[in-house]
Amino acid sequence: MALDTVGCKLNQAESQLFARQFAEAGYRLVPADNGADVYILNSCTVTHVADSKCRKLLGQARRRNPEALVVAVGCYVERARQELARLKGVDLVLDNDQKVNLVSRLEQAGYLSRPATAALSNAVLRTRAFVKVQDGCNNFCSYCIVPLVRGRERSLPADGVISEIKRRVADGDKEIVLTGTEIGAYSCADIGLAGLLKRILEETGVARLRLSSLQPQEITPELLRLWNDSRLCRHFHLSLQSGSDVVLQRMGRRYDSADYRRAVALIREAVPGVAITTDIIVGFPDESDEEFRESYDFAK
Repeated sequence: MALDTVGCKLNQAESQLFARQFAEAGYRLVPADNGADVYILNSCTVTHVADSKCRKLLGQARRRNPEALVVAVGCYVERARQELARLKGVDLVLDNDQKVNLVSRLEQAGYLSRPATAALSNAVLRTRAFVKVQDGCNNFCSYCIVPLVRGRERSLPADGVISEIKRRVADGDKEIVLTGTEIGAYSCADIGLAGLLKRILEETGVARLRLSSLQPQEITPELLRLWNDSRLCRHFHLSLQSGSDVVLQRMGRRYDSADYRRAVALIREAVPGVAITTDIIVGFPDESDEEFRESYDFAK
């Protein structure tokens, strides 16, 4: 059995969970280029490039083993189920809701037959584990399809997140990356992201904890105080997308360049030696030369 992943850290977190579930059920996991009997692609559709890459990987899997079961799951299926279903060589398509209990779903449908013996192999597992804490997005930025394929914001219970981290630590994972579509929006049973981080640091033996992307309005002094714990990685990925306020408005972002500048200043003051990374969209529809220059100068 082989697993491939296209897209974000959330997809990577889900694929790591699939790998663990299949291994625990006794299936032997092999590299995707091994010509596996079963090939599963966890797909992405955030850009046309991602779509193209997914189609290419599915075709390669079929050519490597014409008799293989080829399965496409995830966001591309959510957006264009019929398009993928018609793709030559794809046997089964499952959307995001159907990812849950993927092993038993495939077994119950008769696509898989569980091996007689089950033994967990760590050969395909990594020392950096992606742990999903949240899914969905309510922002509806003008350029983004994610809310349409991932749905509205929902957060996993803190107890479940902590239990999963404890399992990963017990298995030898050294770094945990908390992932989600919009992890800054984490909220479950009156616990926000800061409360979740505090519980993780207090209740688990995680050696290193990292966050995926945040937005400027989610940076608060309460959150930053937690970086007094050296186990929190001194890295923030803070989405910018544009340094032009006019473009940010057209994008439907919930902050302006001044908000972003304040967030960066807060982080640098609270976390000495921090690394801050970002994303910028160049050539957004109707972007003028002047607006491009604003982004360039802001980043500089």
